[in-house]
Amino acid sequence: MTVTETTDTRTDTCAGPPQGERRPDGKDKYTISEVAALTGLTAHTLRWYERIGLMPHIDRSHTGQRRYTNRDLDWLALVGKLRLTGMPVADMVRYAELVRAGDHTYAERFELLKATREDVLARIAELQGTLAVLDRKISFYADSGRALASERA
Repeated sequence: MTVTETTDTRTDTCAGPPQGERRPDGKDKYTISEVAALTGLTAHTLRWYERIGLMPHIDRSHTGQRRYTNRDLDWLALVGKLRLTGMPVADMVRYAELVRAGDHTYAERFELLKATREDVLARIAELQGTLAVLDRKISFYADSGRALASERA
């Protein structure tokens, strides 16, 4: 299976569909509490992501309140997927830096994501082996339970 076989090429968004209701572009100014509700992340986590450089610059209102956009929500969805892969935070920050650096970093981003994909595939194979062991044990106990029930009858 190749990268292109598992990637939707119809859109340039980096992650899956957004969680919750989103506003139309141009009217997409969300507070930190709204983003927390939409993403399931805490406000503390969102501020930490910004502090470590995982989030791009977040606009602020005239009172200094953070204002997130749909694009920020898309980025957070990608970060969530990268977290699920087990990618270290340092690698996620490096990826964010590369994205901000521009198109000339495509090759390095490609290599980082390709290595992460290989790690995910190895974990999937390990989990499939674990699942096979569990299935054998479940089958054993199901058969033993039937045998015990027939002996008692």
